[in-house]
Amino acid sequence: MPKKYKAVKTYQEINDRIKKGKAVVLTAEEVIEVVKKSGPVKAAREVDVVTTGTFSPMCSSGAFLNFGHTKPPIKASQAWINDVPAYAGMAAVDIYIGATESVEGDPLNSVYPGEFKYGGGHVIQDLAAGNKVKLRVQAYGTDCYPRQHFEKSFTVHEIPDAVLCNPRNGYQNYNCAVNSTKKIIYTYMGPLKPHFGNANHCTSGQLSPLFNDPYFMTIGLGTRIFLGGAQGYVTWPGTQHNPDPPRGKNGVPLQPAGTMMVIGNLKEMNPRYLVGASILGYGCSLTVGLGVPIPILNEDIAQFVGVSNDKIFTKVVDYGIDYPAGTGQSLGQVSYEELFSGTIRVNGNDMPTVPLSSLKMAREIAETLKEWIQKGEFLLGEPQMLLPSVRK
Repeated sequence: MPKKYKAVKTYQEINDRIKKGKAVVLTAEEVIEVVKKSGPVKAAREVDVVTTGTFSPMCSSGAFLNFGHTKPPIKASQAWINDVPAYAGMAAVDIYIGATESVEGDPLNSVYPGEFKYGGGHVIQDLAAGNKVKLRVQAYGTDCYPRQHFEKSFTVHEIPDAVLCNPRNGYQNYNCAVNSTKKIIYTYMGPLKPHFGNANHCTSGQLSPLFNDPYFMTIGLGTRIFLGGAQGYVTWPGTQHNPDPPRGKNGVPLQPAGTMMVIGNLKEMNPRYLVGASILGYGCSLTVGLGVPIPILNEDIAQFVGVSNDKIFTKVVDYGIDYPAGTGQSLGQVSYEELFSGTIRVNGNDMPTVPLSSLKMAREIAETLKEWIQKGEFLLGEPQMLLPSVRK
């Protein structure tokens, strides 16, 4: 647990420095050497903000859309966007498009392995790009909402509301996936070759947001973030948030742990940072660009942002046997330094590593967020409630 040093700076003091153009802002990679050379005490006084970034498939993502009232009015009971089913069980003209929903008529895995060429994540990318999409709505009709059919094409800027709302993003660590069986398998971690032919992993390591604040000392309801190329917010702990997993001596979780629920204005977002994904043999998803600024409020936080890939570990899981059987077994641990080296050795097997998360894009996001802060275009949002750090 953190040592709970006294505060060195407050959110208000850091924001005042940002407004005056005096804030010292470093990326999560840049700060490692500072903490290593100067120590956390001096680093806490010299550095104001550390920026993080990740760009990975985040299946638990989607968007709320309000397509506007029609004449005569309609109360949607079923809806499709570019033939991808959307959820219409809300108010009359509110719908939710989920990232993993496949286009209607997709053969799915009946033609194995399915290609899943278009789905909800691709719809969200089209919306962020300002492309025209086609809405189709059916309804059962009521006295106040008599219309039963409606179709229209629109861009994201031609409807009243478009809100990206992702229930679970920014996973704090994730499994390294391998396959011990005799055949190739297709998983949400990508294709895994037989006989330990590859090892797939999916975080940006030392750049990843929740690795830099392992006990959620600065992240919670109201934290302002980089989301899809625009400013967004953390709104709640993400689904499956696990605040007290096994941890290393440095406090960093050794397995999947914390998550964030995030929200932002889709109309302001950039398709460079919201990309529809087709995962062979598994399904559709959305690759999300996410960055969180970590304010250096005290020496504890300065110590945590100094974490490097050689000190971050995850477990290796056999997705051919143990994962589908739910055994919870692990084949061992590897560091992210090993994973990013391109090869790991597990149970006597050397295997190439395959990242599902783009390190290049994670760096771009951390650098972009750094620039926004340095220009005074992005102020820190002080959370009204921190993410839970113990299980309730």
